[in-house]
Amino acid sequence: MKKILCVSLILLTHWASGQDKTIRIATRNISLVYGINREGRLVQQYFGQQLQPQQADALANGKQEAYVTAGMESLLDPAIRMVHNDGNPSLELKYDTHTSSKNSDDITVTTVTMKDPAYPVTVILHFEAYYKEDIIKAWTEISHSEKKPVLLTAYASSMLHLKADKYWLTQFHGDWAKEVDMPEQYLTAGMKILDSKLGVRANMLQSPLFLLSLDHPAEEESGEVLAGTLAWTGNFKFGFEVDEHNSLHINAGINPYASDYTLKPNEVFTTPAFIFTLSAKGKGAASRSFHRWALDYGILDGHAPRLTLLNNWEATGMDFNEQKLTSLFGGAKKLGVDLFLLDDGWFANKFPRNADNAGLGDWEHNTSKLPHGLGYLVTEAEKQGVKFGIWLEPEMVNPKSELYTKHPDWVLRLPNRAENYFRQQMVLDLTNPAVQDFVYGVVDKTMSENPGIAYIKWDCNRMLTNTWSPYLKEKQSHLFIEYTRSLYKVLDRVRAKYPHLPIMLCSGGGGRTDYGALKYFTEFWPSDNTDGLDRIYIQYGYSHFFPANTIAAHVTNWGHQSLKFRTDVAMMGKLGYDIKVDDFTDKELQFSQDAVTTYKRISDIVWHGNLYRLISPYKENRAVFQYTSDDQQKTVIFSYLMNISKNDVFTPVKLQGLDPQKNYRIKEINLFPDTHSSYHFDKVYSGDFLMKEGLQLVAGRRSLSSNILEITAE
Repeated sequence: MKKILCVSLILLTHWASGQDKTIRIATRNISLVYGINREGRLVQQYFGQQLQPQQADALANGKQEAYVTAGMESLLDPAIRMVHNDGNPSLELKYDTHTSSKNSDDITVTTVTMKDPAYPVTVILHFEAYYKEDIIKAWTEISHSEKKPVLLTAYASSMLHLKADKYWLTQFHGDWAKEVDMPEQYLTAGMKILDSKLGVRANMLQSPLFLLSLDHPAEEESGEVLAGTLAWTGNFKFGFEVDEHNSLHINAGINPYASDYTLKPNEVFTTPAFIFTLSAKGKGAASRSFHRWALDYGILDGHAPRLTLLNNWEATGMDFNEQKLTSLFGGAKKLGVDLFLLDDGWFANKFPRNADNAGLGDWEHNTSKLPHGLGYLVTEAEKQGVKFGIWLEPEMVNPKSELYTKHPDWVLRLPNRAENYFRQQMVLDLTNPAVQDFVYGVVDKTMSENPGIAYIKWDCNRMLTNTWSPYLKEKQSHLFIEYTRSLYKVLDRVRAKYPHLPIMLCSGGGGRTDYGALKYFTEFWPSDNTDGLDRIYIQYGYSHFFPANTIAAHVTNWGHQSLKFRTDVAMMGKLGYDIKVDDFTDKELQFSQDAVTTYKRISDIVWHGNLYRLISPYKENRAVFQYTSDDQQKTVIFSYLMNISKNDVFTPVKLQGLDPQKNYRIKEINLFPDTHSSYHFDKVYSGDFLMKEGLQLVAGRRSLSSNILEITAE
């Protein structure tokens, strides 16, 4: 009896101490608080803006289980589902321990360990809170020590619970050449899912990004909005479940579709990071939080210079030779860009790469087109004063290739059905270590034999369909996960040997736009659509999560706008050209040379400044963007009139982020030769005036016209 009483007292003491535990993940403006309930389970007490005094959030009485398990009493879509050795499909997670430590003045790392009292299963929730940037990263580790493997059929990175009167969800949906359209919808009771099942080039239709407005649709600089993304270059799933009490529950992680995972004893299953911020000052503040975080932590060499370039694709396609290419080097020199990029079509001999139906996988230079090899082109480019870059698509193979002939077992394809082609190509089985060695070897051999190569465009032009892995055999349900893990293994090897080589992440346009990949890349190709008007919408969409120096933007002949309009749009990103320079008129060449010089002068503000999307192209037949330096000394305004009508009424544009006490002078830049500004900003304006009264930015009222203004404090 005494022993039972003693045990009871110990359990009561443990429960009481659990009730005193408050686990707080906090940034400058956000607070996420967990506690332990009577059953010893972790619950989310509070998620919202920082309350005053600092500990006031501990008084919140949220009771929702933090990481809902399947097979128990919850009616919600679970964050995790596990089937044990004995066939039991339930999991109960009780709080065990937690730790919190500061990695730096900016980053606080928190872990919460939970265990199942009936099975030897451990789940650890990880959090990194970036104080200055107002960003939280959350991911999960799952492990067990049962005698045999267990089956995981759901494994979210994180789960969040919100309570508001209403919810509006903005997704980033599209297709080739019309990426990241931004439909917004009111969430009603039930489940809304944003996901991808494409495996490779997973973001082709749906980008792993969302905005969630609370109570009413958020505006650019007002309203409460949650912005979230998943750092994973594969299948993803965001589940938004509004329950019978009008509470919203968000599950974020890898899409478990066709991906039941057999977890071996003592193996650790680590989910990708769910990265999010909560803004009380609209979508713009959320974007600026992501931009600051990305530049410091999320992308490769975020504060390093980026290379302007001239690409040959629009000028030549795959129809070129050494003479044609070297003649284009002079165009790069004339423009004043840093680099010439040789695109697709330079490789393969037995099955020459003259079209997209042959050659992928055979990564030796084509001796008919390039008899002296890539090294010759590197040298010739350097003679012209420009660097040289190269296009690769090392994960893919054409059936019409020597690689396919030699290694049919290296290809992802169903063994008993007709092969399925997209763009005449198939995907290599990157889960196979031999294929990983091959893909790494493509990069390493290209660089080792031609050490002057200064840039790589890494393409990936098809998704997974009709897929089966010869290497994985009976573990086909691991394929989607293992492919992405294997890609990261290859990229880890590339970056170990070439840590700062600039590499563009290209995937037929925006097929790979995520922070899982961007830690290996300096920029991404947002869309094959380079029409200046369409690009305003596309770059507007991506700007909600990615800073300007990651968004590659090229001047091409796509579209019916002026060269100035197309150039102005491209200067809002990482500027490049894909155009035949010799076709320029004298004035077009002069304008483009001046534009490159101007861009290099203002690029630091565009890349690293604070972005204010002053006028949305979705709301008016114009768009206005403002980039402002941290010290508020310099601002650059990009203003576009789109297809306007006589009934359009354009009010003055109120600037943001300036110092109200400072005086500013305004000058229009990037003018076409022999033209003059239509604006007459010949006065000095206070920051207070510019933010409260604004500027009238519709000089001329001409459709498809653009202006760039440079505003400098005096």
